[in-house]
Amino acid sequence: MSCGAGKDEAEDIAQDVMLRLWQMHDELDRYHSVEALTTLMARHTLINHYRRRKTEPLVEASIASLATSPHELLEMKEDDQWLSKRLEQLPTTQRTLIYLRQVERRSHEEIARLLGIETTSVSTLLARARRSLLEDIIQRNNL
Repeated sequence: MSCGAGKDEAEDIAQDVMLRLWQMHDELDRYHSVEALTTLMARHTLINHYRRRKTEPLVEASIASLATSPHELLEMKEDDQWLSKRLEQLPTTQRTLIYLRQVERRSHEEIARLLGIETTSVSTLLARARRSLLEDIIQRNNL
C-alpha cells in the first residue's frame, strides 16, 4: 500500500478484499489468476477509499451550487447515497466490471484479460449488472 495509506487503513482494505474474495469463493475457479484479481480488488478498494475521503467536501460543494432549494439538495444527496449503496450490493464481479468499464473506461477485451474471463462473459455480466440497477431505479422511482 504505497499510496500513503496508514497501517490501520491498509489492514481495513486487506480485510475488505479478503471478505469479498470469501464471498465469491465459489466463482474463483473462473479466473485464470486469483492473484491478479486480488491485486485489482485491493487497488480499487484503495482508490475508492481515497476518493471517498478526498471528494466528500467537493461533492457537497458541487451539489450545493447546483441545487436551487434545500429540498433539491436533500433529494440529490439521498439519490447519491442510494446509488452508492446499491452499487456496493452488487455481486463483486459485477461491481468490478462496472467500475472497470464506467470509471476506468476499459474495453471489454481489456477487462476480460484483466479478470481472466471471456469477452462475451464481460458483455453478459455488464448487461446483467446494468439491468439489475435499472430495475432498482425504476422500482425506486415508482414508489
